[in-house]
Amino acid sequence: MPAFPSEFSELLTPKGLRILRGRDPQACGALLRVPPQRFIALTGVVDVKKATACRNALEEELRGTLTEMEDPIPPESLLGMTENYSELLPKTVRVRTALLGSPRSRSWRAAERVGLTAMLRSESFGTFAAAVSGRALRRKWGIQVLCYGPGDYSGPHNDHHPEDPEAQDGYVDMHVSLATPAVAHQWLVYAKGGHFSEIASVNTVGGITVYRLPFWHYTTPLVARPGAEDAARRWVLLGTFLDAPREHRRGTALEPTATQVSGGPRRRGR
Repeated sequence: MPAFPSEFSELLTPKGLRILRGRDPQACGALLRVPPQRFIALTGVVDVKKATACRNALEEELRGTLTEMEDPIPPESLLGMTENYSELLPKTVRVRTALLGSPRSRSWRAAERVGLTAMLRSESFGTFAAAVSGRALRRKWGIQVLCYGPGDYSGPHNDHHPEDPEAQDGYVDMHVSLATPAVAHQWLVYAKGGHFSEIASVNTVGGITVYRLPFWHYTTPLVARPGAEDAARRWVLLGTFLDAPREHRRGTALEPTATQVSGGPRRRGR
């Protein structure tokens, strides 16, 4: 039997199901609030026992298929400077990823065996993102798996795509974190009021974070518990959702329910 259920909803706790059904005023439509809220971290929404079984399946089946993704600080960003305080830092990252874009890849075949791709493509996975974002989302969304080990991180970036007409006005990311017990800590730092002043732990087993991009954020280097570096990993299951067009036919988009949320009623579309 696959470790992952065919529907994301089967991993959810009663609290998670309330969000999925649009019945949690604190979480539903959170990314539509005024003043603007770009990020929310949710805990207690995924059953920890089920999430642990899913994480163990990733450890067993996908770990050996991962590909390194590394973009270090370019030397010219320091040595090429000609003026004081003119430094510019591009996005830097070190992490491993599972290539799910091709059925021929080892990662894709492993993800199929454990039922991961089916769950990430499930209706309830997309509907959960729509419920929290408060927006109608396109039904075809991108999926990805990341795996952070000791020292792995993602530097400050904003995930803005101004050259892409479908994403330039904003889009939604949803992450599910599955950390091993050997992880001591890892944090998501994000901007509020023009400063990197907010921080949330992502060292969770089943914690969900939802982003309204673009906005400035970074992920700190993963730190292992002393003597447990070989076992310290945080898996991230990721979905990227574009907004549905303002005018769309019924059934062609993932629709949030029309309940009232704190900060005002929900809107649809961009």
